[in-house]
Amino acid sequence: MSSNPPYQTIKPQLSSQNSTTDVIDFGKLIGILLDSRWLIIAVTLVFMVIGVAYALLATPIYKADALIQVEEKSSGMSALVGDMGDMFSSDSSATTEVEIIKSRMVLSQTVEKLNLTTLATPKYLPVIGKGLGRMSDEQNVINISRFETPNHASTDFNLTLDDKSLGTYSLYNAEGRKVLAGTVGELAKQGDYRLFVRELVGNNGDEFAVSKRSKLDSIIWLQENLAVSERGKQTGILQLSFSGQDKTLIEDILNDVSQNYFLQNVARDSEEAEKSLDFLQSHLPKIKADLTRFEDILNRFRQDNDSIDLGLEAQSTLKVMVELEAQLNELTFKESEISQRFTKDHPAYKSLLDKRQVLLAEKERLNSRIQQLPKTQREILRMTRDVEVNQQIYIQLLNKVQELSILKAGTVGNVRIIDTAQTYSDAVKPKKPLIVILATLLGGMLAVAIVLIRAALHKGVENPDEIEAIGLAVYASIPLSESQGVIDEKYKRNRHKKKLEVSESLLAEFNPADLSIEALRGLRTSMHFAMMEAKNNVVMISGSAPGIGKSFVSANFAAVLAKTGQKVLLIDGDMRKGYIQRHFNLEWDNGLSELLSGKLETKDVIKASGVENLDVITRGQVPPNPSELLMHPRLADFFNWASGEYDMVIIDTPPVLAVTDPSIVGAIAGTTLMVGRFGQNTVKEIEVARNRFEMAGVEVKGFILNAVEKKASASYGYGYYNYSYESDQK
Repeated sequence: MSSNPPYQTIKPQLSSQNSTTDVIDFGKLIGILLDSRWLIIAVTLVFMVIGVAYALLATPIYKADALIQVEEKSSGMSALVGDMGDMFSSDSSATTEVEIIKSRMVLSQTVEKLNLTTLATPKYLPVIGKGLGRMSDEQNVINISRFETPNHASTDFNLTLDDKSLGTYSLYNAEGRKVLAGTVGELAKQGDYRLFVRELVGNNGDEFAVSKRSKLDSIIWLQENLAVSERGKQTGILQLSFSGQDKTLIEDILNDVSQNYFLQNVARDSEEAEKSLDFLQSHLPKIKADLTRFEDILNRFRQDNDSIDLGLEAQSTLKVMVELEAQLNELTFKESEISQRFTKDHPAYKSLLDKRQVLLAEKERLNSRIQQLPKTQREILRMTRDVEVNQQIYIQLLNKVQELSILKAGTVGNVRIIDTAQTYSDAVKPKKPLIVILATLLGGMLAVAIVLIRAALHKGVENPDEIEAIGLAVYASIPLSESQGVIDEKYKRNRHKKKLEVSESLLAEFNPADLSIEALRGLRTSMHFAMMEAKNNVVMISGSAPGIGKSFVSANFAAVLAKTGQKVLLIDGDMRKGYIQRHFNLEWDNGLSELLSGKLETKDVIKASGVENLDVITRGQVPPNPSELLMHPRLADFFNWASGEYDMVIIDTPPVLAVTDPSIVGAIAGTTLMVGRFGQNTVKEIEVARNRFEMAGVEVKGFILNAVEKKASASYGYGYYNYSYESDQK
C-alpha cells in the first residue's frame, strides 16, 4: 500500500497558482473585510463618538456681515460745479476699495477704539473644559476696556478673582509676581500698570489669562479674519464679514470698520478741494491789491490829461484785449488743475498748451495794432486794460472760491453703508452633522485601511492548498475549538486553587464530540498509512514558531489514539517552556530532563495521565544544556525501549526555527509532523522550517493546520465537519 498521504496531489497546481498571483481577488478582499467586520464597526463607532463629542464640545463660531455700496459720482454737487466736481471725484474699482478697507489706515482705528491689543480669556480644563462649561451654563466672562503695561514688560499675565461679591481681583505676571490689584468697574493703577475691568463673572479663585499684543499683530489678526468681497460682478456692492466666538465683539468690529472706511472716503474726496481753496484764498489779497493800484494809476492819468476818452477803435481793441486776457487766465487755472492729473505728454494737456499759443499769438497781433494809436490813447488803453483784466481775474477767483466752498461743504463721498453688521443666530462652525458624518466615514476608511494593510503585511496560511503547493502534505485541518477556550479560562481561574480533573482540562475528555477532536480522529487514520514504512513508532510533533498549538495537538492526538485501545506514551520534549502537564494536571518535575541526565530511571518519570492507555513524561527541571542532553545516547536507548513497550510514542518538541532540539529528536524519530497555526504562520516561514529539518537529514512527513477559522476570505472551509453531527442531533 502506498505511503503517500491522501492530500499530496497538489504539485501540478503550482504553475496555475503562480500565474494568478498578480490578479486582484476582490472576493477575498471582501471576505477579509467581512472577517474583520467587528473591528471595522468598533473603530467606526469610536470615531463617530469622537465626532459627536467634538461637535458638542467645540466652541461655536458665529458670523456677522455688513453691506457697503461704492457708487460713481455722477450727480449732486459734481453736477453743480461742473469741471471742478469732476476734478475732485474719486471713483475706483472694487478691488481697490477692498484693499483700502483692509489697510492699516482703516483697521488701526478699530484696534484702538475696541482695545483689540488686549486678550482676556477664562482658563478651563484642557480640550473639554470650555465645552463643558458652556453646556452647563457656567461660563466665566471677562471684559477689559483698558490695559497698559510698562515697556519691555511681560506680555502674558494671570488674573485671579479674589472676591466675587466685592468684585476684587489680582493680576500676576508670567513669573507669578503680583503686579496689580483692583476692583471691577474702577481703574486700577500700580506703577506704570493701568487696568480697567469692565465685567468679571466667575467664582472665587477662578483664573483668567490676560495678554498684551502689539498693534501691528492686532491689525494682522483683523486682516486675516476680515473677509471683503464684491457681490456680483461690477455691482459696486461690497460685503464685509467677520467670524468669531463673541457675537457682540464681531458686530462692533464690522460696524467700526465700515464707519472708518466711510469717513476716510469723505475726507479723501474733500481733501483736494480744500487744498485748492487754501491756495486761492492765499492769492486773493494780492490780486485785490494789484487791482486797487491799477485803478489809482488810471484815475490819476485821467485827471492829469483832462479825462481823455478812448475812440471807438480803441474801445473795440480794449474789449478784445480784456476777453483775451480772461481766456488766458482761465487756461492758467485749468493748467494748474490738469497738471495734478496728467503729464505734459497727455493729449488733453497738449491741447491746452496749443490753445494758449493761439491766444498768445492773437495778443501779439493786437499789441501791434495798439502801437499805431496816438501815444496818449495808447497809455490810457494800456492802463484801462490792466484795470479791467485784474478786475476780471479778481471776480473769477471769487467765483472759484465760492464753488470750492460749496463743493467742500457738500462732499458726501461715493460710499454708502447699506446694511449695518448683524450676526447670524446659528453658528457657522462647527457644522455638527457634517463633522459627525465625516468622523464616521474617516473611522470606517481608517479601519478598512488597517485591516487591508494588516492582511497585506502578514499573509498567514489560511488554505491547505498553500501548504501543499510547496510540496508538503496536509494531514489534518483542525478547527478552532470554542470548548478549548472554556478550558483555558477554567485553568486561569483555578491555577492557584484546587486541581482540575483531566475531564476538565483535556479537550478529548471534556468534549469528545468537538470538531477539533473529530479532525484528530481523521489524523489518526492518515497516520496509520504514513507510518507503514517508518523505522519506528516514534512520532515527533514540531513547528516553526511558538504559540501555534503543538502541545494541544500532541496531548489530544495522544488521547484519541489511546481511545482506540493502543498503548500510547506522550513525552514533553520541550525542556525549556513545555507545559504538557497542564492538560493532565500533573507536576512538571521528575520528567525528561531528569531521565536524560541520569538522575531518575525510566519507571520514575512515567506518569499516569488519567486517560486509559495513555502515559505521560513531563519536561522536568529546566536544564542549562537541553540540546546536549538530547544528543546523549540515553535518548536513543529510551526510544528503543519505549517503541517496544508502547504502540505509539509521541514527543512534543520546541519550534525548529528557535532551537536545534527538534532536529536532534527528528533524527531518531520514525515520523516527523509539523504544526502551523491558521492565519499566523506564513508559507515562507513553514518552508524555511522544513528546509531546516532537511539540512539535519530529517524528512517532514506531513503538516497539521491548527486553529482553522471559518472566514469569508478563505476559500477553504470545514463545513463538512458539521454534517454527521447535525444528522445525529436530529
